[in-house]
Amino acid sequence: MPDRDAATSSAPGVKALLFDVFGTVVDWRGSLIADLSAWAQARGLRGDWGALVDAWRAAYVPSMDEVRRHPERGFVNLDALHRQSLERLVAAQPIEGFTEADFDHVNRGWHRLDPWPDSVSGLTRLKRKFIVSPLSNGNVALLVDMAKHAGLPWDLVLSAEVFQHYKPDPESYLGAARLLGLQPAEVMMVAAHNNDLEAAQDCGLATCFVPRPTEYGPLQKRDFKAEGDWTLVVRDLDDLADRLGC
Repeated sequence: MPDRDAATSSAPGVKALLFDVFGTVVDWRGSLIADLSAWAQARGLRGDWGALVDAWRAAYVPSMDEVRRHPERGFVNLDALHRQSLERLVAAQPIEGFTEADFDHVNRGWHRLDPWPDSVSGLTRLKRKFIVSPLSNGNVALLVDMAKHAGLPWDLVLSAEVFQHYKPDPESYLGAARLLGLQPAEVMMVAAHNNDLEAAQDCGLATCFVPRPTEYGPLQKRDFKAEGDWTLVVRDLDDLADRLGC
């Protein structure tokens, strides 16, 4: 049994845990490749689906940066950004036969991502003692559908869409603490990405690094280990539950 007194001292005063989702809680790459490959086989379509998924993810940050550069256009949620990127990538590759319905189905693959093996058990344990919520750049509908699909036991769903600012903008981290009625130091950001934790730490949040060294498959080039002075560094979400006495 974990030592509850020792666990409490690991993150004193923390009342809520906010989780990055893509890569930290769910395996976006493996899920999308499997989903897309099965769909394409049923449709009789051919393509390099792994390459498409990797290129799609590579468009993720640039698409959000475009929103930041043009605030006068208003906030654009991640479903819309994913769809724009997908249409451009399919047009640039030798993939034929995509219909409007196909684009809709493939784009919603982000709503059907599967969890890492420790995610549901770890979150279920952590939920006994802490508020648990995503703080993701995914939009609310995407995160709710994903939670239903993957069995993620969130207490509520917080998204960049709520704050009209994508991470790592401080408005997302500080807005989440404000909505929960907590001070930043009472909130811990849990992520597999050092840059996410750095931004959260700069806003006064506690931080926890969870390594996901296979997130990008053979293309993984970063985030193999903790690179900052984070509050906690754990093996996985079950280990985090152990450390926090859950």
